[in-house]
Amino acid sequence: MPAKIIQTNDTPFHRVPVDPITLDIVENALRNARTEMDAVLFRTAMSPGIREQHDAYPMIANEEGKMVVGQFGSFLYGFMQGYEGTIEEGDIFITNDPYSCDGAVSHLNDWLLMMPIFHDGRLVSWAAMFGHMTDVGGKVPGSLPTDAKMIYEEGLIIPPSKIFRKGELNDELLALMLANTRMPEWNKSDFYAILASLRLAERRVRENIQRFGVDTYISAMQDMLDRNKLAMGAIIKMFIPEGDHKAYFEDWIDDDGQGNGPFKIACSLWREGDVAIFDFTGSDPQSLSSINFLLNEEMFKMFFGAFTINLFDPQILFNDGFYDLVDVRIPPGCILKPKKPAALSCRTHMLGRIFDLMGGLLGQGAPDALNAAGFSDSPHFMYSGFDRNGEWFQLFQIGFGGVPGRPVGDGPDGHSLWPAFTNVPNEFLEAYFPLRIRTYATIPDSGGAGLHRGGNGITIAYEMLEAGEISIHDDRWLTYPWGVNGGEPGMRSTKTLERTDGTKENIPSKCDRIKVEPGDILHFNTWGGGGWGDPLQRPAEKVWDDVQRGLVTVEGARRYGVVIHKNKVDEKETEKLRAEMARKRGDTKLFDRGFENLHELKARAKAETGFEPPKDPEFFAMKQAAE
Repeated sequence: MPAKIIQTNDTPFHRVPVDPITLDIVENALRNARTEMDAVLFRTAMSPGIREQHDAYPMIANEEGKMVVGQFGSFLYGFMQGYEGTIEEGDIFITNDPYSCDGAVSHLNDWLLMMPIFHDGRLVSWAAMFGHMTDVGGKVPGSLPTDAKMIYEEGLIIPPSKIFRKGELNDELLALMLANTRMPEWNKSDFYAILASLRLAERRVRENIQRFGVDTYISAMQDMLDRNKLAMGAIIKMFIPEGDHKAYFEDWIDDDGQGNGPFKIACSLWREGDVAIFDFTGSDPQSLSSINFLLNEEMFKMFFGAFTINLFDPQILFNDGFYDLVDVRIPPGCILKPKKPAALSCRTHMLGRIFDLMGGLLGQGAPDALNAAGFSDSPHFMYSGFDRNGEWFQLFQIGFGGVPGRPVGDGPDGHSLWPAFTNVPNEFLEAYFPLRIRTYATIPDSGGAGLHRGGNGITIAYEMLEAGEISIHDDRWLTYPWGVNGGEPGMRSTKTLERTDGTKENIPSKCDRIKVEPGDILHFNTWGGGGWGDPLQRPAEKVWDDVQRGLVTVEGARRYGVVIHKNKVDEKETEKLRAEMARKRGDTKLFDRGFENLHELKARAKAETGFEPPKDPEFFAMKQAAE
């Protein structure tokens, strides 16, 4: 049974007309409240993942739980369907359990707090926020084991629970949560920071109601949702083909850290009337390892809306108003809808690859709107141990890479998959952790060549100052971030550990428990974005500008057919080289993956990467059949 909302006032809300000026004021008041929620959180949290990198997502929703302002879409629908208790004034809920809310949160590190906001005995809004906790227990520091087989190995599971009941803190539950983490002070601080952001949102909602009245406030939120639906409906009809004109695309996660892979996700897209249909039939079955991603249908709608709005009309207020225009079909038991207790701790790679998948799908009806593949991941670097004073230290950091070339221009260099993320300043790392940052720079030529260049990846050299262990979560060491409309693929990722004796060893993209000693240096290189459009059409002066800025090398300029000689473009040689390259290449490709098929790619793996190719994976369904 779904949750039961207890209200002391059963008077129904009345939909009233809201004039454009009032609507604009309410909209911007809510936008500002969302921004204030972030500000409160980032100024009071302790973990660098939240405080510095902003791995947290605020939301203000209407009384039905539909996000009106926010970033990550509404997870309240999944919560209210999975929670069987009551919802009362003064309650605040917490969960981190993906299986209890159908993936509304996707791994145990995300602590989700949800607050119903009441006015005069009626539920009028919701405020919610979740943040990535550096540690929630489990078998490795950071709680993201690559070798987990079940979710129980990943940390403490918190089912949907009342952390506040009618305004009273559940001290025993909080104590239990904090007792199951290696970083209790950080988690406690982050918990109260999230709580403070919800209190602020509650205050701002009530201020709006006091100013305009509850019916106007409720109606204004509905108007914002309706406006979003109208705009998204026009975009869907314009760019998604109807009926038999189905788009299909597939992509892969390279491996699972256990020597198996690649893992395929596949999706078909078409439109029936006003409704866009995404069908993930053809994706691999759920994995025996932790590469699974429990994809909540409402969350995917949010991904689709954020991607589409930013691609076609960034002025649209992003919210949940369009959800009934999208039908998401995910076969149970596949790698995107695993059955409990499948492990989920490496889900970030599959989550990120969803965005590449959408890029390959959405432009097929309008190739000029295609995006190349980009930095579709949030690679993790974790470093932990005891310092010389016997104090425990533990770092969780998210890496950045190359945003893909786009119809409107070049992809940014060294950026996050999530637009709101920021990097951890090197000064912060060196002040609070036993680290020295030897290098932090873009990797020239790592972005795919194109009329619009793919963004470059980043190289960071971490020097360890204390003995400890490191863990890494990354991908695209085998497959390439593909280019589109003639654009070339971006460069792969690499990780190299340079020991104090001068020896170097390649480190897998997914690994735990790598021992390090003082003076060891980890070279953490992320991948670039794919290029967009024919690189031979890129103006030579733009290529020269990139060379001068250190983004493209002189040799790399030749990928664009541009010859640099004596610190300037040699126009005659450039014209000659471009004509020769165009003749040898022939027609450009709509998609350039950098390989013809997985068999051929695996045959090249050892020579190109230094690693043996992953084995074809066995799946949960195969194991059941064998037994």
